[in-house]
Amino acid sequence: MQAVPQLSVIIPHLNEPGELRRCLAALANQEVEKGSVEVIVVDNGSREPPRTVCDGFADVRLEIETVPGPGPARNRGASVARAPLLAFIDADCLADPRWVSAILDFMNRHPEIDFLGGEIGIEPQDPDRLSAVEAYESVFSYQVRRYTEKLGFAATGNMAVRADVFRRVGPFGGIATMEDTEWGQRATAMGFKVAFLPEARVTTPSCKSFAELARRWDRHVAHEFRHVGMKPGRRAVWAAKAAAAVVSPLASVPRILRSDRLQGLAPRWRAFVCLARVRFYRAQLMARLLWRNDAGAMVGLWNREAS
Repeated sequence: MQAVPQLSVIIPHLNEPGELRRCLAALANQEVEKGSVEVIVVDNGSREPPRTVCDGFADVRLEIETVPGPGPARNRGASVARAPLLAFIDADCLADPRWVSAILDFMNRHPEIDFLGGEIGIEPQDPDRLSAVEAYESVFSYQVRRYTEKLGFAATGNMAVRADVFRRVGPFGGIATMEDTEWGQRATAMGFKVAFLPEARVTTPSCKSFAELARRWDRHVAHEFRHVGMKPGRRAVWAAKAAAAVVSPLASVPRILRSDRLQGLAPRWRAFVCLARVRFYRAQLMARLLWRNDAGAMVGLWNREAS
């Protein structure tokens, strides 16, 4: 009889076989007892499901989810998982060797915690010379401590939850939602406790260009706008926020200067330049949404370009 694993790791996948292979290799090198972890890859509409990649690793199973979106893919993985703990990681992320053991140890020692978010770091192409986008993302992307401690959710690129809690809260939303934010805030509203665990660390590649970074912001801003609707009062506040975004980079200068994720003045300057560019782009996008009100189309296609 096959032993029940302690942790089920769930990975949504869409046209990233090379990244998935690296992710699975990092999971295969975890400092845990053999058989204590099962890995479930859920393909979400790739041109070719990654069967060969998955077959190259032990204790990895491949599932298929036809409903578009990482939320439905994660739901599929959770529905077939056998362990009492679920962990979610993205296919382009690399888990530190103690990622699994840190999650298991923490959740065993803290039965009062229902789900957690682990640290997410940037994996630069050249650690000695960060690009402007890499410098910006090092400071401003993946603020997991803030997500968990201030906003009540955990980023699903590095999240663990008790399986019974996941079932009680219900599934992640579909492609039209910010599934990690919505799920986490639904869970905390029900009284479930979230924690930040820096020892459970993964790294993820930075965006390779400003255009790629902008596409990420398209989705975030579009989701925010869908909550505004057509109410004049809310639209006025939205317009004011768009105007404020243009000058807001100046307020972030102290944060860039104090950050321990950057070394030296040159990357700090590049981070500021990219931040100013991002905020100006966001202001333009916010104004466009007020004019065209096309947030739904922007959200619905956000990760389907490669399919």
